[in-house]
Amino acid sequence: MKLAASTLAQLPIPGPSYDRDQVRVGIVHFGVGGFHRAHQAMYLDRLLEQGVAGDWGICGVGVLPADRRMAEVMAAQDGLYTLMLVHPDGRREARVIGSIVDYRYAPDDPESVIELLADPAVRIISLTITEGGYQLDGLSEVNVFGLVTEALARRRDRGTGSPTIVSCDNIEGNGDVARHAFTTYADLRHPGLGEWISANTRFPNSMVDRITPVTTADVIDTVHTEFGVDDAWPVVAEPFTSWVLEDSFSAGRPPYEQAAVLLVDDVTPYELMKLRLLNAGHQALCYFGYLAGYRLVHDAAADPLFAEFLLAYMDSEGSPTLQPVPGIDLSDYQRTLIERFANPGVRDTIARLCFASSDRIPKWLLPVIRENLKTGAPVRLSAAVVASWARYAEGVDEQGAPIDVQDPLADSLVPLARSQRRHPTAFIENTTLFGDLAQQPRFVDDYLWALDSLHNVGARATLEALQS
Repeated sequence: MKLAASTLAQLPIPGPSYDRDQVRVGIVHFGVGGFHRAHQAMYLDRLLEQGVAGDWGICGVGVLPADRRMAEVMAAQDGLYTLMLVHPDGRREARVIGSIVDYRYAPDDPESVIELLADPAVRIISLTITEGGYQLDGLSEVNVFGLVTEALARRRDRGTGSPTIVSCDNIEGNGDVARHAFTTYADLRHPGLGEWISANTRFPNSMVDRITPVTTADVIDTVHTEFGVDDAWPVVAEPFTSWVLEDSFSAGRPPYEQAAVLLVDDVTPYELMKLRLLNAGHQALCYFGYLAGYRLVHDAAADPLFAEFLLAYMDSEGSPTLQPVPGIDLSDYQRTLIERFANPGVRDTIARLCFASSDRIPKWLLPVIRENLKTGAPVRLSAAVVASWARYAEGVDEQGAPIDVQDPLADSLVPLARSQRRHPTAFIENTTLFGDLAQQPRFVDDYLWALDSLHNVGARATLEALQS
């Protein structure tokens, strides 16, 4: 059955029991992809089911050319979509999520988006714009910062107060990063507005966690054949989900704690745990995995050689850089991560983890290396991960087949990587990415050993040697 508001009552899976026509927009979200729909929108759907968040419906906004397709699907399905969770034992469960009650494609009518953002009924603006989305260079004519800045200028001039801006991207201090980006951009467009934003707008830090692979044709087919729903863009995710959010808001918030969101005074310990173990762990897995011939994450994570390497990295190099994490057993968390990575139902791809490495490695793994260099702790495994990225970035696998290196800096990184057989430190001499790491002898020694091993004996033998 085609998914739409008119068919909701006849669908064979659970869906919203609340009246979506009575839900008013209180949150505008930029970057409505799989993760947002599996995570923040899902939490809001939980609250709407409890009847406690009727003023907090979501309006999604797209700004990129690729977002036009989402706008079309959202319009055709009245904002509804299927969230399918896949368990390690193969069991699947599905629910229709109804918390996105509006969607706008900003390039078609930027003025309507600006006025929506300027409406005092909108009290939260949230973001999943990727780790690289906070760069202010090379922005399109219609962009997140421009739209929000114009709306905040109108709010200031009208005296209607400021919303909260919530970054849900995988960046250390994501709220602080968002504050800097928005105030910097605002001052470029409206001198003095940055100061008003600093005084009136809250930017809470947050930690978000749910493995959400790209929706494939197989996912669409499974939702149709197994659950009887014709959904043009469902979402698949693991059962695990977590959201830790700094309780700092400009104009109120939904009662997130009633949906199992953890509201805290300081997100930092949880944030570092996730970035340096889960996210950096994904990087530790993906390049070695791809070079060794794996293409699906669960296959690599189920290989004892890879699982033991990940645990060794987390235990000996990642975890020692963390602050105490209230309520978390780190050993148990690490073991759980391996189990999550090895979930065969998720079918996450190695290529997805390798995407945009130049945005990810500097934010997730290099801080671990710098912290351990500072304290005298080991960096051997982390340096090997960097070397595996450099080897992957050569664009040719161990069988001589081409690798499609998908990275915003691929045009510069691939030639650097291909020169490293003659000039072994060429890749890490990119100071924009690596700072002064090429001048740190302990890191360089470990890096060069791993790169030489990858060139001469390959990924598996290198991992075996690292653990011997």
